[in-house]
Amino acid sequence: MKVIILRLLALSILFSIQLAYAQKKANKPVIIAYAGGYKGLINTSIIEAQKITHINYAFVNIKDGKAYLENEKTDTINFRKLNALKIKNKDLKILISIGGWSWSENFSDAVFTDTTRKAFAKSAVDIIKKYQLDGVDIDWEYPGMAGESGNVYRPEDKQNYTLMFAELRRELDNLEKLSKKDLLLTTATGGFSSFLENTELSQAQQYLDYINIMTYDFYSSTLAGHHTNLYSSSLNPSNNSADNAVKAYMAAGVPVSKLVMGIAFYGRNMKVSDESKTGLGGKIISQSFGDGYSKIKDSLVNKNGFKEYRDEDAKAPYLYNEQIHLFVTYDNEWSVKHKCDYVLEKGMAGVMFWEYDNDEKGYLLNEINKVLGK
Repeated sequence: MKVIILRLLALSILFSIQLAYAQKKANKPVIIAYAGGYKGLINTSIIEAQKITHINYAFVNIKDGKAYLENEKTDTINFRKLNALKIKNKDLKILISIGGWSWSENFSDAVFTDTTRKAFAKSAVDIIKKYQLDGVDIDWEYPGMAGESGNVYRPEDKQNYTLMFAELRRELDNLEKLSKKDLLLTTATGGFSSFLENTELSQAQQYLDYINIMTYDFYSSTLAGHHTNLYSSSLNPSNNSADNAVKAYMAAGVPVSKLVMGIAFYGRNMKVSDESKTGLGGKIISQSFGDGYSKIKDSLVNKNGFKEYRDEDAKAPYLYNEQIHLFVTYDNEWSVKHKCDYVLEKGMAGVMFWEYDNDEKGYLLNEINKVLGK
């Protein structure tokens, strides 16, 4: 009898340990990487699968109202290679991301009626079924307002955005019953107030696992400022910040537990007028996308005429080259740590970043794991 009691006690302890581990794993923040298949073959050899939880494959196009693989030959190879990363991380999830800046022009038409929404949702889920993937991410830039020049948008997008997610969730649920595995539905969203004004995220969120806020590409057309700052800057005041975006989403009725903080793995360059001393707040003459962080760190930080500064209020670094009047705004390890600490403090779902190969040496991903991977 005593032996039986001891065995039961041992089993009880083992069960408690396993339950605690499962709960810890379930509560661990997500680390979502966007990987750019739109450029061709992905170099999966640089992807450290054990340091991320999800890969969003960017992008799938929309053609004739349906999700469409624009480069099916390379997409197919990429899906196979990405799925192979599960050997290193069996819990890794691979999602298709539909849309993006260049391929959002057909969203409005694709989800305009019940019939078109059903066709669109089925086509998206058919892709993940065919290639044994784990979910769908929607990157519509933007419902109800202009994104890239020529995009179709209409007032009805506000309601249709919600209805699109409802239909996608139904299709995913149907596939779940057949595949016997959980399938995810997520979205990438604008980090500015007008995105919330043109959507019903308080309703749409019920269908979504994660809402990835693109808290980057904040910039002005007139004065040089941070593009991925955590807080507002007293040196160059602006309403754009990750903190303001998160607070706005929460005020709009989105659970903080579904919100994902965006991190930029790349910089933005701004040529400014010569009267500026550090570049920040200088009058912009021209601007462009900059280098990925690995190159910024290795080649520009306090090198080749560039000096690094820190905006303590904004928790944002920046570079300035006084000789050529070039201002560079980006995320580094210091700003990433502050963002990850913020995620933990607020109880957010985790972080995501655009995009993986912009920091091939893993400087920022290592910092993310240092804070969130504990």
